[in-house]
Amino acid sequence: MVEVILLERVEKLGQMGQVVKVRPGFARNYLLPQKKALRATKENLAYFEQQRAQLEAQNLSRRSDAEHVAEKLNGVAVVIIRQAGESGQLYGSVTARDVAAAITEAGFTVGRGQVVLDKAIKTLGLYKQRVVLHPEVAVSVTVNVAQSREEAEMQAKGVDPVRLAQQAAAREAVVAAEAETASAPEAGTPETEG
Repeated sequence: MVEVILLERVEKLGQMGQVVKVRPGFARNYLLPQKKALRATKENLAYFEQQRAQLEAQNLSRRSDAEHVAEKLNGVAVVIIRQAGESGQLYGSVTARDVAAAITEAGFTVGRGQVVLDKAIKTLGLYKQRVVLHPEVAVSVTVNVAQSREEAEMQAKGVDPVRLAQQAAAREAVVAAEAETASAPEAGTPETEG
């Protein structure tokens, strides 16, 4: 384990200024290159204490900017058009990069690292996704994954186009089966001898 000083709040780890123990790989590959932490040496502790007021002021400024954007972005719905099978299963999946691109297209600058996907989206439908604008500011965005704009509008109104298509196919199958049964000669009727 390695000790680091957090330069900003890191979710599930700690607040700015805390000295925490993390695995060496996490520090080396994520926290240090992203400038989210410094190694906890005497020199770095002294440097942090010197710069603390400035770092907190910068954090406060970025947070207020993020809150301003969050007011506009919270609850926004974006549409992602994808091809899918009859059951609604996507050919591929929707990733954080796809969601970030759709939000950017809607007029907000968001990077894929800011979109929190718990798991990849693999079926058509509506999904609530978190977007982290700042370590202390997160919003919810609705992602509407559909095969066309018309389907996206139906899904937004609460109608499931995949279920409608399945029900229509089932009705057609029943009608076809009834028509086939009606046109077939009835079995079991005795033939008349002549």
